[in-house]
Amino acid sequence: MHSKAKAWSLLLLLILVFGAFVEGSHGSKLSQNYYKSTCPQVLSIVKAKTESILKKKPRMGASLLRLHFHDCFVNGCDGSILLDDDLTFIGEKTALANNNSARGFEFVDDIKAEVEKTCPGVVSCADILAIAARDSTVVLGGPSWKVKLGRRDSITASRADANKFIPAPSFTLSALKSNFHAQGLSLKDLVALSGAHTIGLARCTTFRAHIYNDSNIDPSFAKSLQHKCPRTGKDNIHRRLDLRTPISFDNFYFRNLLKKKGLLRSDQELFNGKSADSLVKKTSTIAAVEHLVNLSETVETYSYFHDLLKDAFNSRPHFISNMIGNKFALTNMALFRSLLLIILIVAVSSCQANAKLWPNYYSSTCPQALSIVKAEVAAAIKNETRIGASLLRLHFHDCFVNGCDGSVLLDDNSTFIGEKTAVPNNNSARGFNVVDNIKARLEKACPGVVSCADILAIAARDSVVRLGGPSWKVRLGRRDSTSASRSAANASIPPPTSNLSALISSFSAQGLSIKNLVALSGAHTIGLARCTSFRSHIYNDSNIDPSFANSLRRICPRSGNDSVLAPLDRRTPTSFDNLYYKNLLDKKGLLHSDQEIFNGSSLTDGLVKMYAADTSLLFKEFAKSMIKMGNIKPLTGNAGEIRINCRKAN
Repeated sequence: MHSKAKAWSLLLLLILVFGAFVEGSHGSKLSQNYYKSTCPQVLSIVKAKTESILKKKPRMGASLLRLHFHDCFVNGCDGSILLDDDLTFIGEKTALANNNSARGFEFVDDIKAEVEKTCPGVVSCADILAIAARDSTVVLGGPSWKVKLGRRDSITASRADANKFIPAPSFTLSALKSNFHAQGLSLKDLVALSGAHTIGLARCTTFRAHIYNDSNIDPSFAKSLQHKCPRTGKDNIHRRLDLRTPISFDNFYFRNLLKKKGLLRSDQELFNGKSADSLVKKTSTIAAVEHLVNLSETVETYSYFHDLLKDAFNSRPHFISNMIGNKFALTNMALFRSLLLIILIVAVSSCQANAKLWPNYYSSTCPQALSIVKAEVAAAIKNETRIGASLLRLHFHDCFVNGCDGSVLLDDNSTFIGEKTAVPNNNSARGFNVVDNIKARLEKACPGVVSCADILAIAARDSVVRLGGPSWKVRLGRRDSTSASRSAANASIPPPTSNLSALISSFSAQGLSIKNLVALSGAHTIGLARCTSFRSHIYNDSNIDPSFANSLRRICPRSGNDSVLAPLDRRTPTSFDNLYYKNLLDKKGLLHSDQEIFNGSSLTDGLVKMYAADTSLLFKEFAKSMIKMGNIKPLTGNAGEIRINCRKAN
C-alpha cells in the first residue's frame, strides 16, 4: 500500500477506535455482527418472514417500520412497545399514538417464534423490531443499511411516557424539533425520518384538523379528503400518507409537501416557510440511510463519526483539525498523547487481525497474481470473445448471493445444492473452466494464497478492459465460502422479467443505489441472452420497437428454440461501449429488465440519457459501481478459506 494510503487507513482506524473508546464510557456498543456466533441465522430468518408477510400484506411494511419508531421514542429502543399490560404497569399499546393504530404485533410474535426455534433465548425483541424495520423498507423499494444489534429488552412499559414522547400528528415544526432533539436527533434527521411517511395509511382522526382548519394545504387536496373524512364521524377511515406510491418507499412524500399535499399537519409543517424547507427540497431528490441508523442507535457519537468519515474522504486536509477542534478538544494533552499511543497499538493489531480489501493485498504473497489472471483472460477471450461477458457475469452473480465469496463456483455436494443450477445460472452461467485454468496457474505460482472470489473480481475487470471498457483498481483480500445455496441464488439474483421497482429493491438489498443499478446494467453492452430470457418481452410488452420485436420473433417463437441466442447489444455485442444505452433510447432493449430502466421513470431515464451521450461518464460510473459491488459482504480475516480447487471446499 502507498504510504499516503497507509496513513489515511491508519488514521481512520484510530478515529474509529477512539470513537469506540469515548462511546464505551456510556455503555456497550451495538454491533452488526452481534449474533454472528450465537445466532448467525437471525438476519435470514427475519428477512424471510418479513418478505413473506409483505408479499401477502404490503401495508404491514409501514406498520413494522412504525413499531420501531414508536419503540425507540419511548425510553429508547428496548422493545417496550410490544409488552401487554400487567398488574404492575399500563403499557404503550393503548397510548394515544398507538391505540387502534399500532399494528403488526402478531407478525413480530411469528418472527420471534421462528427465531426461538433456532436460537432459544438469544435474540431480543428490540433487535427484531430494528431488523424488521430495515427489511420492510428494503422490500418496499427503499434503502438498506447495516443494522447495529445487541439491544436487550425492557421488563416494563409506560403509557404515560408514550403519550409524552411520541410526536403527535398535530405538532408544529417547533414542537417536532424539540421532540426529536430530546432523542438526540437533529433537524436533518427529523426531515429524513419523516420520509417513512412515504408508505402507509393514516386515520381520519389524525388529519381532520389539518384538512379543515389549516391554510398551508392545497384546496383541492383538502376537499378530496373532506369527502371521505367529515367534521364528525368516520374516525377510522384511512387515507394514504403518500398519494402517489403508498406501498413504495421513494421520495414522493417530499414532492407532495412541495405541492402542499402533506396528509398530516406535522408533515406539512416540514415545508411551511421555515427552517426545514431547504432540507425538504433537497430530500425530494435524494434519500439518506444514516438517519435511520441514528434513530436505531440513538447515539450522537455514531452520527458524528459517520459525518467525519465522509469528510475524511471528501476533504482530507481539514479532517484532523475538525475532529480535535469540534468534538474531542482535550485540555490535558499528556493524557491525549497517552490515549493516542494506546489507540495506535490497538489499531495496528486490529488491522492485522481484520484485513480489509485493498489493491495491493497480494503484493508480497503473490506478486504475479494480477499478471497471471490477465494473461489467462486474454487467452480465453482470444479463443472465444463471448467468454469476457461470461466472466463478468460470474462476478455479478457471485456477489449478489451472500456477498462476493466465490460461492457461484462450487459444485453440489452431499450437504448443499449449489448456485450453478439456480434459475439465473442453469444452462446459462459459463466460464468455470477458465476460472479453473487461472486457479491452476496461481496454485503453481503461489499455493493456497489467492482466493477464487478474488479471481472472479480480477477476471471481471480484465474482461471489461480487454473488450474496450474502463479499468479500475480491484480491491483484493476476499476469502472463499465453504457452502453455496441454490435457493439464495433464486431469491437474490434479479430475473430478466424484473420491473424497475423490483430491480431497485434488489440492488438496494445489496447496498447499491439507483445510479449503481443503471451503470452496472451497462454490462449488457456485451454478451448474449437466451430466447427464454426475452420471449415475454418481445411478445407481451408495448415498450419495444415493433420492427425490433418482429426481427427477434423470427428466431424466438412463442414456444421452442429456448436456447437460441441473441446479442444484448445488437450493434456491438463484443465491444464494451455505451451503445446499450442508445438502444434503450430507441426502445431496443433485449430484456424486459433492460428496457425498464428507460421507460418513463424520473429515477432512471435521465441517467440512461447521460450515459448514452457520454461514454467517459459511463466508464467512470461503471468502474466506481464495480468497486462498490465487489465490496458486498466479503469474507475476510479468518472467515471462510482459500480454496485449492474453486469447485469444492478444501
